[in-house]
Amino acid sequence: MSKQQPHQRADYRAFSEITTRWMDNDVYGHVNNVVYYSYFDTAVNGFLVDRGVLDFREGKTVGLVVETGCQFFSPLAFPDRVTAGIRVARVGTSSVRYEVGLFANDSDIAAAQGHFIHVYVDAQDHRPRALPEDLRRALDNLLI
Repeated sequence: MSKQQPHQRADYRAFSEITTRWMDNDVYGHVNNVVYYSYFDTAVNGFLVDRGVLDFREGKTVGLVVETGCQFFSPLAFPDRVTAGIRVARVGTSSVRYEVGLFANDSDIAAAQGHFIHVYVDAQDHRPRALPEDLRRALDNLLI
């Protein structure tokens, strides 16, 4: 399998600032790989909350992660400033493929990029549900 090239900031539609924390670094002096997934989750869910289309306490529909992936190109480390670029590659009936690029400080080249797929389900019975219309509208601006 060939490795993708890192994306550029211009490849993304929306951006979120993430503050690295001292505890994000591992014994090798860089952000541990599992923390990147937390950054992805924070960026996308923050976008959805800010747009008023995710209410994780009272909402009737929630997104569950069913697939994730990440490619690492260069290390992030505390106290880097990280900008997460967000875009949507696919919108289905009940699922969305989000893609996120992580950019260190002022770099235009992604230090890491990844994806995850949310399947939207009823918050009570966890059965798949069609994406709410307000969510679809919020995602329109992110679609590539």
